[in-house]
Parts: sequence; C-alpha cells; structure tokens
Amino acid sequence: MTLIVDDAGSGDLLFGVIVGAYREETGEFKYDLIDVRFYQDIFREKEYLQESSRVVSKLVSKFNLKADEAVHICQGCIFDVAAEELRKVYGEDRVCRIKVTGEAQRLVEIAYLDEIRNLGYEPLAEREEKRGKSFFHMMRWLKDNPEMLRYAKTGWPRLKNYHLFKKFHKENGYTATCTDCGIECEVPFQPQVDKPVYCPKCWSLRRAKRKRKKVAH
Repeated sequence: MTLIVDDAGSGDLLFGVIVGAYREETGEFKYDLIDVRFYQDIFREKEYLQESSRVVSKLVSKFNLKADEAVHICQGCIFDVAAEELRKVYGEDRVCRIKVTGEAQRLVEIAYLDEIRNLGYEPLAEREEKRGKSFFHMMRWLKDNPEMLRYAKTGWPRLKNYHLFKKFHKENGYTATCTDCGIECEVPFQPQVDKPVYCPKCWSLRRAKRKRKKVAH
C-alpha cells in the first residue's frame, strides 16, 4: 500500500497551509493545518518547516503504516525537513518525493478551499490556472475586509511593496547603526555585535565598489 502526503495553500495569500495524507488503496484521507502564524511575524525564521515536519509525522502515525507500506511525499520545499525525518523513522527505501496528482491532490485542495470559505472568502474558480489573478483577488478581499488580515500570510517579504501590508513589515524590522556612516537605520534581520551592518546607501556603495573590482580583474 501507499500513503501520499500533499499540501494546499502554501502559495496562497489567505489562511495557513493544509497538509493531507491519502491512502490510495482504501481511500482514507486525513488532514491537519500549519497555522498561519508561521507565515507572519516568525516567517523569516522558517519555523514552518519544523511545524510541517511535526504535522506530517502526526498525520502519518494515524495511519498505522504496514511494514511494507511506502510514503510518497510532495516535492515542495515545505516538506524538505519532513521527508528527512520520515526517512529516519521508516527508512530511505520507503519514503520518496513525488509530484502529487490525482485524488490525493484533489482532496487536499478541497480541504483548503473549505477552510478559506469558512472565512467568508469565495475563491476564483480558475485559481489553479491563474495564480497571479487569484493573489490579487485575495488581496482585494482583504482590503475590503481589513479585520481578516489576521488570516493572511503577512510575513512574505514581497508583500512589503504593497501599502496594505507595510505596517506588518515595519514592525518586523530592527534598528541598527550603520558601520560605515554611523547613522541609525532599519534592517530586516537581527543585528549581531560581531558583524557589520550597513544602511541602504552604504550597502549600495559597497556593492558598486565590488562590481568595479570584478570588472578591473
């Protein structure tokens, strides 16, 4: 028998990520959630990878795998840690990465759509084929329903370019003193005392100097 593990929602702006496990031979399906908070303030720490591993391990254990049963897990990077941990438990030969299609993919997708509908959002019918359009559709819905921003993946770095999400990224910044010019600046990482920190202007100047040196050589 084979157990297939897939996810839905990791590339979507709304809600967390659904992780589902489907046993082909029996049609059994179970799913769990990577909470949206892992894609908000702590997104940069990539703790969602460890949470994904925890969720997958919990799901797989519910199926009481047979001694010869294989686990096929989606190739997505969200499962990189989970796959390695599964191999430690079940062995290299029983765990493999695949591109998930068919019934397993369909069921996980349905679970995700049910969850975002529970928020009051109606997804686009063609969202799988038009990911860009779906992203902006969700963003417009959030603009109309700002109280639902608590269910958005506000930690994504690319969102800092949109006014709707700027406040979340400002709160996640760190104040530091530029090593070169001495002015106070904001950086998107925790400064360390033994490493230099540069403001945007000084960083650009240093990068330009490096490029000139490469050209000279």
